[in-house]
Amino acid sequence: MGTPTAPRTRGVPRWVGLALLVVATVFLLRAAKLVLLPVTLAVLLTFVLAPAVRRLRDLGLPAPAGAGLVLVSLVAALLLFGSTLVTPAATWWERAPANLQQLMEALERLRAALFGNGQPAAPAASPLDDAQLQEQLRHEGMALTRVVLGQFWYFVVSAAATVILLFFLLCTEYHLVWRTMLAIGRPRVRALVLSGIREAQRDIGRFLTTMTLLNIGLGIGTGLVLHAIGLPNPILWGTLAALLNFVFYIGPVLMAVLLLMAGITTFDHAGLMLAPALAYLALNALESNLVGPWLMGRRLRLNPVFVFLSVLLWGWIWGMAGALIAVPMLLALRTVCRRVPRLRVLCGFINEVDTPPQPFGPLLARRPPR
Repeated sequence: MGTPTAPRTRGVPRWVGLALLVVATVFLLRAAKLVLLPVTLAVLLTFVLAPAVRRLRDLGLPAPAGAGLVLVSLVAALLLFGSTLVTPAATWWERAPANLQQLMEALERLRAALFGNGQPAAPAASPLDDAQLQEQLRHEGMALTRVVLGQFWYFVVSAAATVILLFFLLCTEYHLVWRTMLAIGRPRVRALVLSGIREAQRDIGRFLTTMTLLNIGLGIGTGLVLHAIGLPNPILWGTLAALLNFVFYIGPVLMAVLLLMAGITTFDHAGLMLAPALAYLALNALESNLVGPWLMGRRLRLNPVFVFLSVLLWGWIWGMAGALIAVPMLLALRTVCRRVPRLRVLCGFINEVDTPPQPFGPLLARRPPR
């Protein structure tokens, strides 16, 4: 008799382990937001500001002095710009309860105009109802204030950590890259890593610089148009339009909704109610379809499907800050995919679709290689 053979068991496919690793990494990023978000922001800003520090070093200025000069200039510009928005933002915040009540009344009038035909009119609100409404608005305003203050302190701590880490990274950027090259033994891998770092710096820096210029132009145009329409605080709205435009797809939709609400609470005529939102959408369409692609060039164009998925993913992981850095992270991923043979297929999907559609017949007729 022959010896019995043990039953053969199939091992777990490799892709299952990779999928579990990806899921665990995503949830780790979400759980470690307080630590990883300032680090990621500092690294991305290092890619943008490191060339300026290197130029100052070539001119004879030490790296710490050059990094400090660049950071002080950046922070001073942001503070100067933010100081111009304090008065409009404070005015809007004081009028927020009244604006909310006006919005509710305007929506009620709109509902009555659209669906009130043939229905009995709602009874007028009594003074007690108005007092209850005012009390509810006051409580909701206090709760919103607590949430905003909590988020403000979190923003201050994260911003301080980002600035401090950014200063150290700018001071030691050349040293860190040099030590990374020394740690890699193979010359070919060393060249791939160095070229990948420089390409990521170039692409991310050019993208953020171009987007900043585009959004500044969009904010100025939005402010001028809203001023011509007669909407109050056009500087505040223009600034908000410029900031939200960094968040692809979601930001413009949110800005249009906010302008629609502002138009409803400000104007009485239906055309003027819709004018701020429609004017902004027209300017955004001009920027995203004509001016933006012309300034970006083919090198920075990405597949809109992957851009949207990246915004959703990083927005879910890190909130609004994650949505802001979604496209730079996608550019960094494309740089990695170009240099890893197994990921080059993914790079073809990330790039913008620039080839005309081809029929599937010839492709299906080919015999697969043996």
